[in-house]
Amino acid sequence: MLPGEQPPASGAEHPDHGSLDPADNRTRSSVITARAAHTFEPVGRSVAAARAFVRDTLQGWGFGDVVDDAVVLTSELVTNAVVHAGTAAEVVCLRSGDGVRIEVSDRYPEREIPLQSSGVAMGSPDREGGRGLQLCAALATRWGVEYSPAHKHVWFRLDLPERQVGTRTAGPSVSTELLPLADERVRVAVIQIDSEGAVSAWNDDAQELFGYPAKQIIGKPLTDYAAWPHTPGTSTGIAEALRLSRWEGSYGIRAADGRVVPVYASHLRVRDPQGEPSTVCLLVRDDERAVLATPQRGAAPESAHRADGQSTDPFETFIGSPAPDDLDGLLQRTVERSRDMLDGDAAFLLLATDDETELEVRATTGLPSARQRFARVPVDTGSGRYGTARMPAVHEDLSAVPGAVPLLNGTGMRSVVTVPLKVEGRLTGSLGVAAEGAGRYSNEEALRLQFAADRIALAVESARLGELERLRRGSLSFLVEASDLLAGTLDRDQTLALMAQMTVPTLATWCAVYTIADTASEPYLSYVLHEDEERIDGLKALLGRIDPPEPVPTPGARIWPAPARAAHEAALEASVRSLDDEPHHLGSGIGSTLTTAASVGGETVVLPLVARNRVIGMLVLGKPSEDHFRQENLELAEDLSRRAALALDNSRLYSERMAISQSLQRSLLPPDMPEVPSVEVEVIYRAAGEGNEVGGDFYDLFTIPDGAYGFAIGDVCGTGPEAAAVTGLARHALRLLAREGYSGPAVLERLNNAILDEGERSRFLTLLYGELRPQEDGSALLKVVCAGHPLPLRLRQDGSVEAAAEPQPLLGVMDDLELYEQTVRLEPGDVLLCVTDGITERREGSRMLGDDGLAEVLKGCTGLTAGAVAARVMRAVERFAADSPSDDMAILTMRVPEPQRN
Repeated sequence: MLPGEQPPASGAEHPDHGSLDPADNRTRSSVITARAAHTFEPVGRSVAAARAFVRDTLQGWGFGDVVDDAVVLTSELVTNAVVHAGTAAEVVCLRSGDGVRIEVSDRYPEREIPLQSSGVAMGSPDREGGRGLQLCAALATRWGVEYSPAHKHVWFRLDLPERQVGTRTAGPSVSTELLPLADERVRVAVIQIDSEGAVSAWNDDAQELFGYPAKQIIGKPLTDYAAWPHTPGTSTGIAEALRLSRWEGSYGIRAADGRVVPVYASHLRVRDPQGEPSTVCLLVRDDERAVLATPQRGAAPESAHRADGQSTDPFETFIGSPAPDDLDGLLQRTVERSRDMLDGDAAFLLLATDDETELEVRATTGLPSARQRFARVPVDTGSGRYGTARMPAVHEDLSAVPGAVPLLNGTGMRSVVTVPLKVEGRLTGSLGVAAEGAGRYSNEEALRLQFAADRIALAVESARLGELERLRRGSLSFLVEASDLLAGTLDRDQTLALMAQMTVPTLATWCAVYTIADTASEPYLSYVLHEDEERIDGLKALLGRIDPPEPVPTPGARIWPAPARAAHEAALEASVRSLDDEPHHLGSGIGSTLTTAASVGGETVVLPLVARNRVIGMLVLGKPSEDHFRQENLELAEDLSRRAALALDNSRLYSERMAISQSLQRSLLPPDMPEVPSVEVEVIYRAAGEGNEVGGDFYDLFTIPDGAYGFAIGDVCGTGPEAAAVTGLARHALRLLAREGYSGPAVLERLNNAILDEGERSRFLTLLYGELRPQEDGSALLKVVCAGHPLPLRLRQDGSVEAAAEPQPLLGVMDDLELYEQTVRLEPGDVLLCVTDGITERREGSRMLGDDGLAEVLKGCTGLTAGAVAARVMRAVERFAADSPSDDMAILTMRVPEPQRN
């Protein structure tokens, strides 16, 4: 346990999933150097907030190596606390010198957690619960559960990977005459490149070597000044080299005077305190490369011994020391050493997939690697296949056997030697060296290369497995956060945007989403995204000109060549047209076309979006010109597409439900309001809640015989389809019965019987119904029946307010109602205010507006028009409480205007 911690009341610890010896809980460096803590409430959004808290904390501490594992474990444990246990969760991060300990506590100590050592089954990983400790057992260095009377703590520890400290390489002392010669003071240009590839730092030596002052070059891409490659056999493009964790090699920098300065460079990828990546480049003149170049060891036989009698490591004999500490660096060093060993013009290394059926290009030198990286070729024999991958092979002239090594097609290489990389008899890769001349290699060179491949194969496989493990853990973190984002919205457009934004640029350079409305509809291009926003319009136009991909439900990614073919044809047509134009007549059209062609000219794959056994769309991912996808990224994209398809279908169902609900809601309100002569009428209706559930309050104003007008305002108990049915029944029955000549009481009594006939679907209804007849003397005569509804209020010219009716029983509760109508005469200047209970029952804590509060508001409306009265009442109601209204609100005002004075 860490110093200062109290021993738990009871608990269990799983150090490395083995011994429970408390001594095993001690860390290599147990001093706590930093602490961060936060408490998260028992709500769903707390899980995402906890993930963000842990990610930000660990990145701020510089613990990027363990961020993904920590985020995944924290997500599961906080979910257990706030969702399954239903309590607040406290997350504590403790930093020590070589690792981090994270504790998740909840206030449900009696809730059991299965312990691995107890023999209790932890359940299937597919179950909703019980996965947190399984992940702890799989990912954490140590983990445990501790109980106290009020809390339960689940903790896990993640150790940082071991890093070598001290001297990595050293050379012997030599005489002064043997030291490298420098013509003048050695200058080392220090250049820093940001995550976008632009120069962010430029020292004085860089200005002296290349002639550019810092203010002239900072902010511009280094690729604008790099002459790449400077020498034959350079391994990668400049943009790719800047993304590698380490890189050494030669290229050129175009100086201010126009000449190219040959340089030797050492690149190191770093991360700033905000977590943003950048690359530090050290450059010297190429003839002074000894300042930066990693010392190389000459070739030695397998039985070579050091002076102290110990055997030389065959791996270091071939690869050099220090060995690269990442897979890309190791592979790049391997192809460069292989090319140099056989004096070739190019070299390449391919890694086998798990089933050994395909080889994936992972490193090249002397070849256009940006065009070939991650390309895959089958291993079996046949045209365009890698038939010699499982044994050493020498091709003296590729022109005589075209297609024997598909990777070299169109590269100008004539002779090649390839050897397999094998571990315990299993094919793990293929290493090859090629030359531009024919007949350069024989069986002797094949044996030398095979000897080197045997020394490197195990290290390559070990590094590859480590990379796959890091990718797997990063994928878990990515899918956890992606699922949370997709589950957090039911808006279709936002779901489409999230799908694209999660894939670009993490998995692809550009993305398009096609949707299918139903089985009879054609796929529709719904969303397009490119990592360069300026290319989105051109990409959208290009995809709009070609037929969409076939909606095949077969899972997995399939190649879709149509976009690259269309882009190539468009670029070719634009280039041909430009030949007939004068240079000064050329516009930006051809540039835009060529840019679009380059952005979609690589590999394009389609993944089906399948939800509820139906293809609802396709997710299209693309790479720029001649680029390819990694198989691991395609598998991750396939997993994401399954989650995205379900989220998209849920948003579709929700949108359809909302459209039906809103359409029904509109059908329950009158389409228009008739003009009443000599009477001002105003209505304000506010539906409460997101989505505006159907049912609730309603109002109506319609004509009836003899120059009269019927009006109603009511409130059905509840919401939803049942309430909507009663609302529709009430509104249409009122119009029908009133126009048949029935009096107010007779209308309501028949409506009451109709509601009761609905049986279990019936809902009780409060209703104010009346008939309005304008009079010749300028007044208005009203006959009203108030069936359980808030009483209408009458405002006189003198500012007095009184109830304009008496309460009577509501509808839908009892048979044989005996209702009566009351007569009210509105004199010029009088106002009749009718509201639903959403107005009178507006609350702020224990206070309620009520009938008296409404009357007070109405008293201040003397002399206002009907519209102004309704607006002032609504404003007063909204200001009465800070929270949004929880009930529908309807206001109906009628006012008899005063006669105009001359």
